[in-house]
Amino acid sequence: MAQQTSTTKFQSIPFLISLLITLSIGFVASIFTRPEIEGWYRTLKKPTFTPPDLAFPIAWTILYILIATSAYLVWKKRDKTQAFKTAAIIYFLQLFFNFWWSIIFFGLHQMLFALIVIISLLVLIILNISWFNRFRKSAAYLLVPYLLWVSFAALLNLSIFIFNK
Repeated sequence: MAQQTSTTKFQSIPFLISLLITLSIGFVASIFTRPEIEGWYRTLKKPTFTPPDLAFPIAWTILYILIATSAYLVWKKRDKTQAFKTAAIIYFLQLFFNFWWSIIFFGLHQMLFALIVIISLLVLIILNISWFNRFRKSAAYLLVPYLLWVSFAALLNLSIFIFNK
């Protein structure tokens, strides 16, 4: 039986590393997003349920903190099993797709390709929740707002694509 590494004590360095990873992804993606908000994005036809521009950085900052916290909680329960390796791979894959969506949508203006990426991201988030749940239920629950927000973003992406084709 694989020995689990677990401690109840909060470990600030691993938590800060987890936070740095997720916030860095958001920061780098925002480099491609911010210049397009006043330009290309402003010219698009958008549905009436489009949130104000200010809602996005606020929501994403909160979500990245939740994602980082979730990963930290699972990291504390890490072991040498294939289940942990699978959970880690899925986690990093969803971060990868999360990162590329902004670049594809805002940077490259590829709404259809971005829609494919965000649907893939949704699948990966669902898998991430499922695999994190095997280690810690609270880690899985922390990802639910992320799933809901990305579901909303996918609907927004789809609507913008349809309105602007």
